[in-house]
Amino acid sequence: MLYLCHIIKSMKPLDPHKTTWEQQVLNPTLERFPERRTSFSTSSDINIDPLYLPVDPDPDYAETLGFPGEYPFTRGVQPTMYRGRFWTMRQYAGFSTAVESNQRYKFLLAQGQTGLSVAFDLPTQIGYDADDPMALGEVGKVGVSLPSLRDMQILLEGIPLDKVSISMTINAPAAILLAMVIAVGKQQGVSVNKLRGTIQNDILKEYIARGTYIFPPRPSMRLITNVFDYCAREVPRWNTISVSGYHIREAGSTAVQEIAFTLANGITYVQAAVDAGLDIDQFADQISFFFNAHNNFLEEIAKFRAARRLWAKIMRERFGAKKPESWRLRFHTQTAGSTLTAQQPENNVVRVALQALAAVLGGTQSLHTNGRDEALALPTAEAAQIALRTQQIIAYESGVGDTIDPLGGSYYIEYLTDELEARAAAYIQTIDEMGGVLTAIETGYIQREIQEAAYRFQRALEEKEEIVVSVNKFVQAEESLSIEMMKLDPAVEAGQRQHLARLRAERDNAKVAELRAQVETTARTHENLMPLFVTCVENDVTLGEICSTLREVWGEYQPGTDL
Repeated sequence: MLYLCHIIKSMKPLDPHKTTWEQQVLNPTLERFPERRTSFSTSSDINIDPLYLPVDPDPDYAETLGFPGEYPFTRGVQPTMYRGRFWTMRQYAGFSTAVESNQRYKFLLAQGQTGLSVAFDLPTQIGYDADDPMALGEVGKVGVSLPSLRDMQILLEGIPLDKVSISMTINAPAAILLAMVIAVGKQQGVSVNKLRGTIQNDILKEYIARGTYIFPPRPSMRLITNVFDYCAREVPRWNTISVSGYHIREAGSTAVQEIAFTLANGITYVQAAVDAGLDIDQFADQISFFFNAHNNFLEEIAKFRAARRLWAKIMRERFGAKKPESWRLRFHTQTAGSTLTAQQPENNVVRVALQALAAVLGGTQSLHTNGRDEALALPTAEAAQIALRTQQIIAYESGVGDTIDPLGGSYYIEYLTDELEARAAAYIQTIDEMGGVLTAIETGYIQREIQEAAYRFQRALEEKEEIVVSVNKFVQAEESLSIEMMKLDPAVEAGQRQHLARLRAERDNAKVAELRAQVETTARTHENLMPLFVTCVENDVTLGEICSTLREVWGEYQPGTDL
């Protein structure tokens, strides 16, 4: 069988050599030893040829690759990348109460972690206090319970906010949690313009893939642009949004879809801020992204490079941003939770190591590595330490950070980068033609595309076209698990209820009522709510009380209704 190699441009000097190789070397070998499959493709169904050759000549290097720290940022957003300093090692953690989570953060910092990443429990994520009936049975389960400023004070006790950056995976009530960090910073004597960190603040992907929304899209977008505006003026070192492809990928998307739907959401946020009268070059450099590091090692590396280049073009050509800082796609990466297996969980250490290496070779700015036991429970301290050590071994022992974009120029990597960018751009064009992301969500287009991709993968898994070690091949007889799992104390919920009862008894409730009335009034205007949120939390108005007040004004989003 004659294979044709992927050639982007004419390569006449190599053509005779390629033909000779195919006829005299490749085809006789294939007759004796057929390949493992009739065809090969990536998770995005990009065909993989057996061999990739150099493009000759290549006049477009400056346009398609360029130099690190310069447009189009294919090879990295900083001129020195990891030769200057390593990525931020930011382990995602949070469980039970603020006291226990604070202890875990201090443990991780003592082990060499360089940034905090806060996981919140479900009631906090959807704007309920721990003593709300809606919170029953969920307090502290999948993250830390954080209904009040007092909890945030405990969570960050002993952590200097002028030295440690704080990332918070919070969306619908993100502005309120940011207000709490600002208030704690003031108490620590840290000027707000020195605070460093990130709030996820990405509500569109909640409608698409995750589901922890509160308000309808229009007021939700208002909260996001309020944060953009406030932070551009007051908290310039804070990343005001982390546009998240991670959860889109966890829901079953391909790598192409992860790029496309994430950047389409980013376009929507930028346009909303511009429509609100903000100067793009005043807020664009505070936008960050959050991607998944999945299993297809080389495709993942190319994915990060393609996303950088495509975003740079969008910001410069579509929005007319003038500052190079506005063109840069800076991103955090987390290894893929959906790839972890409950079967033979020790194998997850290897999966996480490969995924983390892909993120580093792709040029991530910060990284979280999952614990080996996270298919079973929240990670134990031991599992979190192994995950952190995985990053440290890559950083200090592998040598991959000693040169910039070490796989740049790989014939296959450049082909994949081009192909991923082109296919993602085609998706974005389709969404534009539909009227934008909100219409695409409302009609179910994005959700269907993800669901169909997830279905295709599940079918391939069941038919063993895709192999997952210990799941559909190399399966062992059921054995009792030998690893220790974290168990949460059921008394946590009762303790949080008592904690809130004390807070409500000790605070100035007349002041609380006055501030809640101000929130209601301001929510009906176009004023920026952020300064009022800071005042509210400083006076012990709880997260649930602020969100309840906003619900009374804006209502709640119900799936299936117009966006």
